[in-house]
Amino acid sequence: MRKRKRRRRSKARATAGHAPQGATHESVAGQSPAAAGGHDGASDGKNASRDGEKTSPGKGKNRNRRRRGSGNKRGPQGRPMAPGGGRHAPLMREDAQVKERAETRQDEARGPASREAVHASTPFVPNDLYAALDLGTNNCRLLIAQPTRPGQFRVVDAFSRIVRLGEGLGASGRLSDDAMDRAVEALRVCAAKLEARRIRRMRLIATEACRAAGNGEAFLERVTRETGLRLEIIDRETEARLAVSGCASLVEADTRSVVLFDIGGGSSEIAVIRLGRHRDHARLANNITHWTSLPVGVVTLSERHGGRDVTPAVFDSMVEEVAAMLARFDCPPVPGAEGGAIPDDFHLLGTSGTVTTLAGVHLGLSRYDRRRVDGVWLSDAEVTAMQAQLLSWDFAGRAANPCIGPDRADLVLAGCAILEAIRRRWPSRRMRVADRGLREGLLTDMMTDDGVWRRSVRHRRGTRGKQGERAGS
Repeated sequence: MRKRKRRRRSKARATAGHAPQGATHESVAGQSPAAAGGHDGASDGKNASRDGEKTSPGKGKNRNRRRRGSGNKRGPQGRPMAPGGGRHAPLMREDAQVKERAETRQDEARGPASREAVHASTPFVPNDLYAALDLGTNNCRLLIAQPTRPGQFRVVDAFSRIVRLGEGLGASGRLSDDAMDRAVEALRVCAAKLEARRIRRMRLIATEACRAAGNGEAFLERVTRETGLRLEIIDRETEARLAVSGCASLVEADTRSVVLFDIGGGSSEIAVIRLGRHRDHARLANNITHWTSLPVGVVTLSERHGGRDVTPAVFDSMVEEVAAMLARFDCPPVPGAEGGAIPDDFHLLGTSGTVTTLAGVHLGLSRYDRRRVDGVWLSDAEVTAMQAQLLSWDFAGRAANPCIGPDRADLVLAGCAILEAIRRRWPSRRMRVADRGLREGLLTDMMTDDGVWRRSVRHRRGTRGKQGERAGS
């Protein structure tokens, strides 16, 4: 027994003499640990000394303990080593480096924005990005998004700028040179964002300003020449349907009737929606029973009546003008509203800068926050109070409010006048605010048409089935 122990000790001394302490990783890899793994010399020195200690002679129990724990041995980069000590670990590092360099070259070829889009992809519809651009009378807006759960998407990139494309349109019937220049500059930014990403499908639309202007088509030809973007002018019915699609998820579950309105810069779309118990949010526009598009918006109405110094008399005249337009809209009362009653299963749903401004002022936000505004409910009394408060402020007071600002200070009361006319036509106990609209409707329609949410459901079901098979095997 003693002879056997002496032979083991002599054999361990001989092994220690052939493998110098601290040389384990370098001798196998043929290069320094710092070169292979990117670590500094200090950390590798510590690892080498520990490995050297493990190879030194010791008690038999210690050697057995080391053998049992060798499976938990970690290399200089903190990765588990391959069985059999550290012999295959450097090769694993080299394979990882080769793969990382290949992925880096692919990412560099795509460009930085494309890399960001790829890394943001969902597991069930990888790299499927959709884009929607809305060039309106007052704003230029872009959304780039990716489908997630059924009926929902995640915004990857967004852009919005006030361009006032319809400035002076009501008087001249044409888009002015300054307004077109502002719009083109904003569209160049949008074009750069779209070029930087791999977009599966996009839709770029123009609304009332380009519809009404005598040089609207010529302006869009200029946009194509200078930015490469091809915009389509949509009709008013399409605009109303897109607004409904974009706000579908904000319709209350127990609601049976909704009047949705979108107060724009040059036109205002109104859709009356009747709902059953079973509804498809992705196709909510199919439940529109009546719709209209009023040829009036915040820009055109403020230019006709003046937007800076708005007295109560001026405000009332704006309301009366819009009310006269609504009187020509042939639409019966919503069910339950006959005889002046206000049904409990009915509410207003507004999407525009006007209603989001009212909500921001009502919430007392020191800075506009979409997350707090989108989907908020306002009672009829609260809307009345907010309109009265804005009407009591002069232009400087409105411009100083962080939820209005100088860009909207001359437009917000014109929007309130349009809202007041709608509220008088369809009285409601409450109104829901939507900070969303045409872009969201475009994205929802494209994703629904492509069936991305159906594919995602099938993918998740298939994944659960495979997991069940593995669990049962």
